[in-house]
Amino acid sequence: MRSVKVKDYMSTRVITFRPETNVVEAMRAFLDHNISEAPVISEDGRVVGILSEADLMRAVIQDSYYDEAGGIFGDFMKSPVETINSYDDIYSVAEKFIADGRRRYLVVDDGHLVGQVSRSDVLRAAEDFPQRR
Repeated sequence: MRSVKVKDYMSTRVITFRPETNVVEAMRAFLDHNISEAPVISEDGRVVGILSEADLMRAVIQDSYYDEAGGIFGDFMKSPVETINSYDDIYSVAEKFIADGRRRYLVVDDGHLVGQVSRSDVLRAAEDFPQRR
C-alpha cells in the first residue's frame, strides 16, 4: 500500500489563540468561525494547550457562579495536547481516530503548529488513494 502523509491532506489554516486571550473574545471567535476547539499557542509558536467548547462552557458557568465576567484561555485550556507529525502516515492516523474517538489532531513539527487533520481529511485521502488488492 502506498504511504500517504498527513501533510498532503491537513488543513494549514487553523484559528489559534494565546494563553492570555480573554474567554469572552474567544467565545465570539468560536461562534463567528463555527469552531469547536482551538489550539493555544505560545509567543514562539509552540502548542501549549487546547480549548474546547466544553472548556468555554465551564468558564461561563464558573464566571456566573462567582458573578464575574471573563477569564483567560490559560485558566481553562487542557495541556499537554496529543499531537501528530506532518510526515505520519495518514492511515496510521485513521487507526488513532478509530481507537480514541477524536475528531481532529493538531499537526506539530519541531514543536510548532503546522496544521490540523480531521476525520474528513482521512476520508478524503482514502477516496483519492483507494487500496487495490
